[in-house]
Amino acid sequence: MFRKVLIANRGEIAVRIIRACRELGIRTVAVFSEVDRNALHVRYADEAYCIGPAPARDSYLRIDKIIDVARWAGADAIHPGYGFLAERPDFAEACEEAGIVFIGPPPRAIGAMGDKATARKMAKALGVPIVPGTDGGLSDEDLMEAARRIGFPILIKASAGGGGKGMRIVRSPEEMPDALAAARREAMAAFGDDDVYLEKLVEGARHVEVQILADQHGHVIHLGERECSIQRRHQKLIEESPSPIVDEEMRRRMGEVAVRIAQAIGYVNAGTVEFLVDKDRNFYFIEMNTRLQVEHPVTEMVTGVDIVKEQIRIARGRKLRYRQEDIRQTGWAIECRITAEDPFNGFMPSTGRIITLAEPTGPGIRVDSGVYEGCEITPYYDSLIAKVIAWGETRGEAILRMRRALEEFRIIGIQTTIPFHQAILNSTRFLAGHFDTKFVEERFSMDDETPPELEEVAAIIATLVAHRRGQAATHVARRAAREIPGWKWAGRWEQLRRGG
Repeated sequence: MFRKVLIANRGEIAVRIIRACRELGIRTVAVFSEVDRNALHVRYADEAYCIGPAPARDSYLRIDKIIDVARWAGADAIHPGYGFLAERPDFAEACEEAGIVFIGPPPRAIGAMGDKATARKMAKALGVPIVPGTDGGLSDEDLMEAARRIGFPILIKASAGGGGKGMRIVRSPEEMPDALAAARREAMAAFGDDDVYLEKLVEGARHVEVQILADQHGHVIHLGERECSIQRRHQKLIEESPSPIVDEEMRRRMGEVAVRIAQAIGYVNAGTVEFLVDKDRNFYFIEMNTRLQVEHPVTEMVTGVDIVKEQIRIARGRKLRYRQEDIRQTGWAIECRITAEDPFNGFMPSTGRIITLAEPTGPGIRVDSGVYEGCEITPYYDSLIAKVIAWGETRGEAILRMRRALEEFRIIGIQTTIPFHQAILNSTRFLAGHFDTKFVEERFSMDDETPPELEEVAAIIATLVAHRRGQAATHVARRAAREIPGWKWAGRWEQLRRGG
């Protein structure tokens, strides 16, 4: 039994893991940078420790500091969440050396799948279909020659990459030199490794992934697929499960391939095997993510499996509680990633204080959030602030519930992508399921003109913001005068005074 788990992350995923631990009776330890001192995950955890300045390289990416905090706090295990150190084999190794359980796959599995070119080579050896391309470790001259042989358009990808970093589309030989240089620079900046490889660009492709779970006793199962084709600059925006294009036979074949890959590398814990699907519904392996995915809630909603709890149980040495025949997808789930960006201004990041926040509720709605009313959105980290997940018996019902949830969602003080998601969910192509990974960039645009009837609404919102800011300033002044330490105790004191 784990007595205490440290969460080496921040934001909504840290809150999600804290809640899972609490339901399992496990105490939690949060870490935070100086600008995250008042973050929601810090407030939710049983203990919290500052690990450095705002830049991630000085805080959330400092393996030594996180291990020191885990030792000091007496944590039995560390959960990395996603991003930051989640797919760093040296972090998993550091946990092992410190006698702390890493809630994730073993370092060798992270290393095997972390290099995307190596993963391609392994999949090819297993007889798994892959997109035509090259191995890693090639010079620019070799890559130029390979590109001519494969045929344009092609995709340059970072071997150590993910999240669209170090990725470039090249449509002619003349574009290759500049694209290679740019991809290598971006890969080095993001991952400390400038190695890249090539893949044939599959036009009109869908991005479909399969969630797997594997225990320490050799049992591996899959939890069905997720559709992740609504993307912008290779960043996922909307996910759903099941996929509109996957039938039972295709699901079985994709699941078998995902399980075979996991078994081949001795995989343990949660992971995701990602595929491209062409217009003829042929699928090709592209990579495996050795961590919890941002979009894991849609799988949880349709299967009833709590993936985070299963991660913790697997790390404790427990056998999987499910057999493959136990897994059933019931209904349909859709997730919208709400980010602090302005969709009417090229998705420019938006920072500032959230003055008003009202999250949606009601039947079939789940919100995984990392913010609260009054919190500050800073420019230092990923812009994701919340995820809205809607479940329905059918895809149509899930979409209608999501529309309702987005209408209820109120955030004042920063710009968010809620209007973008509302526009997507009203798109006839999305409603019909006729889209691919280039849909947002090539076949969709936001209406930049503000309808006249919204001018009055904008004026009202501006007035409300000014009023709430004044209220907030007054509240802070009164609290300072009372000299009450801690936000929790201030809330209880105010309740007592009102009650008395």
